Amino acid sequence: MLRFVELLIGTLTLRPYVFIFLLCYLFLAVTHIGYRRTLLFTVIAYTVAFLCEWSSAVAGTGFPFGLYRYIDATSDRELWIAGVPWMDSLSFTFLSYVSWEVAVLCRSRVKSGWSDVRVEQSPRIRNSWGTTLLASLLMTYLDIIIDPVTLLGDRWFLGRIYYYPDGGAYFGVTLANFAGWFFVCFAILRLYVLLERFIFRSPPKPHRGIAEYRYKALGAPALYFGILAFNLFITFWIGELLIGLVGVFITTPLLLLVGFSIGQRRITEQTD
Repeated sequence: MLRFVELLIGTLTLRPYVFIFLLCYLFLAVTHIGYRRTLLFTVIAYTVAFLCEWSSAVAGTGFPFGLYRYIDATSDRELWIAGVPWMDSLSFTFLSYVSWEVAVLCRSRVKSGWSDVRVEQSPRIRNSWGTTLLASLLMTYLDIIIDPVTLLGDRWFLGRIYYYPDGGAYFGVTLANFAGWFFVCFAILRLYVLLERFIFRSPPKPHRGIAEYRYKALGAPALYFGILAFNLFITFWIGELLIGLVGVFITTPLLLLVGFSIGQRRITEQTD
């Protein structure tokens, strides 16, 4: 037990940025869908991600991310589970959640004014197959920025934790990896929707959580693009100008498209 605590503390020390993102996710999720549904989502997301990473990297099946290998250089300092870094699978909890919320935002009516921004959500939109597909695409979009710089972790504070034995077509990343991210997000969301209905018997009511606050609807997009910005910053910081410029080229249209999509569904509050 003591050793477990030491490794957990080591993970917090080595990966503080992961836990900053995780805390932001927990705040957004709990205030939006409540404690119990946040716990359910977190368990599902971690379990699906872990099984997929273990299958691809440890079991060597290459499904669904393609074949890659972890480099065990930190298992004496941070927590690993069955050959997979704990923080790696944990990251999929906030990555999939913010992708889902941005997809919901893009497909829902937005009520905005000077004092607040709210999404007029409905369970039908939130749990629809179309929203799941869009969210999976949005999470895949994140990986287009994240994976190339993660692969160069030996040049920044992440450290080199994995590699692709056969290389990859996109800055060393295999195209199968992107398909894997799409699959993982899709599996997480559909499994969550199914279990939520089974466990809670009914979907959450719109705008319910443990707290209401202004501009609540903008929290998930802020975290989504904050994660993108963090990875782009690291890319330029380590001197990978080409990867960084490609990332900016890819990210800018996405930012504009999300903004345009929200604007198309905007309802302006009437004020005196």
